[in-house]
Amino acid sequence: METHHKEIQKQPFIFFKVNAKLQQLIFVVLLLFCTTIFVSPPIALVLGLVVANLFGHPFLNLNHKATNYLLQFSVVGLGFGMNIHSAVSAGKEGFLFTVISIFTTLVLGTFLGKCLKIEKKTSHLISCGTAICGGSAIAAIAPVIKSNEKETSVALGVIFILNSVALFVFPAVGQWLGLSQQEFGLWCAIAIHDTSSVVGAASKYGAEALQIATTVKLARALWIVPVALITSFIFKNNTKKIKIPYFIGLFILAMLSTTYLPQMQIITPYFVSIAKIGLTMTLFLIGAGLNGAILKAVGLKTLAQGVLLWICIAIATLVAIIYLK
Repeated sequence: METHHKEIQKQPFIFFKVNAKLQQLIFVVLLLFCTTIFVSPPIALVLGLVVANLFGHPFLNLNHKATNYLLQFSVVGLGFGMNIHSAVSAGKEGFLFTVISIFTTLVLGTFLGKCLKIEKKTSHLISCGTAICGGSAIAAIAPVIKSNEKETSVALGVIFILNSVALFVFPAVGQWLGLSQQEFGLWCAIAIHDTSSVVGAASKYGAEALQIATTVKLARALWIVPVALITSFIFKNNTKKIKIPYFIGLFILAMLSTTYLPQMQIITPYFVSIAKIGLTMTLFLIGAGLNGAILKAVGLKTLAQGVLLWICIAIATLVAIIYLK
């Protein structure tokens, strides 16, 4: 559910200038390499980041659409590997954490934005991206508050950078603390911004963590609607432009078919395998979209807000999951 903005899609400085055909060939070969067993989601992210900044991204204008659709396809595919009863159980368990964390994040984000003297709309976009589901939340809230190109770009940049860090940091911290599959799945679903990084981190940790993380994260994404309505009231805007993640319905249908149609269980492992490959390719494209233009647009104050907010929520959620469950 990543959404790139035009302003942060400008080609950055590249180290090796090659002709267009060779640039495209290198990019496509590495993208196809991500479909093999040799490349994990975190490695795919790094490969995308490296190739785009060394040789350039030959398809940058198509990157955000490809990422968005590929991620949705992959999430629906993962639904074929999940049981609806287990998913409902995980959703119920994560509901209270979700509600408390969303509103705590929004309040704390507003406070940090005022302390750091960050423009109100930019601060609110970062807070919403951290509270709900990263780039998708920002894409939904931006038209509601009528943010301009720069404000949206900066907020997206902060979220993209922290997502990339989370993909590596969270599994390492989880292993270090000895978190169970259940604890880790719930933690990363609440404390990691975008669905892609949540699924990537959880899949690296284990199958149970992946199921819990995906279910809780997608249920969390539905909070875009009430938060957007509250936002329109705060910013005194009556706009009806709220983007709802409709593909979540397909994810639920996939789980239902696996649970109640025994004949589907013969082919569902293939759907899940294809979905995991799609996720790895998605993270390659996300890495390829991270360039110097994004870092230049962000700035220290907005990055500080994003980092401080993220650390506070990640630690508070972790403590709550371990000690208050």
